[in-house]
Amino acid sequence: MLSFFKDYKWFAIVFGIISIIIIFIFYNILNVEKPLPVLQPANFEPKLVDSTIQHVKKYHTVANFKLVNQNGDTITEKNYEDKIYIADFFFTTCQTICPVMTDNMVRIQNTILNDDDVLLLSHSVTPEIDSVAQLKRYAIKKKVNDDKWNLVTGDRKQIYDLARKSYLVVEDDGSVDYGMIHTENFALIDKKKQIRGVYNGISKAGIDSLLHDLKTLKKEYE
Repeated sequence: MLSFFKDYKWFAIVFGIISIIIIFIFYNILNVEKPLPVLQPANFEPKLVDSTIQHVKKYHTVANFKLVNQNGDTITEKNYEDKIYIADFFFTTCQTICPVMTDNMVRIQNTILNDDDVLLLSHSVTPEIDSVAQLKRYAIKKKVNDDKWNLVTGDRKQIYDLARKSYLVVEDDGSVDYGMIHTENFALIDKKKQIRGVYNGISKAGIDSLLHDLKTLKKEYE
């Protein structure tokens, strides 16, 4: 019996090493982080999506836009070309959820400050109040970095349509005159202008999840 074990000693050692290697390989394969899904209008609750696109199951992207930022510069989709960005909707005189959202955007801004691939975009939902001068005062107060973050104002219908038909982050309020949008949702947009995630912008857990997913998304471009 002892002779038998001696004869197969090295076989057992080699077999054990190979088994460990195989287990390690399978463990790593199974734990590879999956890419983020590409979200389509059909993936969202209908109340968040304009009725004209609720059926769309593929090829949805953020529409082209033309707005004005806190410095009076025209901002279009070209400013975000080949960039990942995070979008939200706010207004400077809001006293409820917007201050928390802005503070969380500041947190994100500080995280991506030296990351050339990521930008921020905040749309005013009261463009008739949030003039360029008002946005600039707000930007200074909140320590907005102009190179990373655009606060934009413009045509109310365009902003409403972006929220309902592009970013899919707000419920329809039933108004016929493009009523005020109020949503805590942040949207994560990839370099192809596709939605890769929507997050609660007033929740620490929501922002933590966004930052985690941002890292995952960036790996797609490495």
